[in-house]
Amino acid sequence: MLTLLLNVLWLVLFGFAAAIGWFTAALVMLITIVGIPWARSALTIGVFMLWPFGRTAVDRRLLTGEEDIGTGALGTLGNVLWFLFAGWWLALGHLLIGLAFCLTIIGIPFGFQHFKFAGLSLAPIGKEIVDAPVVDAIRARYR
Repeated sequence: MLTLLLNVLWLVLFGFAAAIGWFTAALVMLITIVGIPWARSALTIGVFMLWPFGRTAVDRRLLTGEEDIGTGALGTLGNVLWFLFAGWWLALGHLLIGLAFCLTIIGIPFGFQHFKFAGLSLAPIGKEIVDAPVVDAIRARYR
C-alpha cells in the first residue's frame, strides 16, 4: 500500500513531467537516425520514471541468462558513448535533485529514487526494469 501511495505521489509531483522529457528525448533520438540505438534506453527510463517504487533496473543478461546486442560489446560501446555525451550530466542532475529531496524527511524516499535514476543514467543500455520480487529471485539463483 505504501508503494502505491509513493508511486502516485511521484507520478503527480514529478514522474509525469520527467517521463515526458525522456519520451521527447527518445523521439529526438529516433528522428536523428544516429540516435536510434539509444532511443530504447530513453524509452525504458521514461516508463520507469512513471512508476519507480518497488521496481529496479537489472542487467538483461542476469534476467535472461543470455547475452544480446545490448549486453555484449556493442552495448558496452553504446554505454560509453551515452556516458560521454549524456549520462554524466543526467546522473549529476538526478544526484543534485536527490540531495535536495533528502533535505526533508518526507522527501527522502523520493531522493533515493533519484539516486537510483542517477546510477541508471550513467549506463542504461542492456538494462531491463523489473519488480522487486524478480530481483530477489535473481539473487537467489546466483547464490
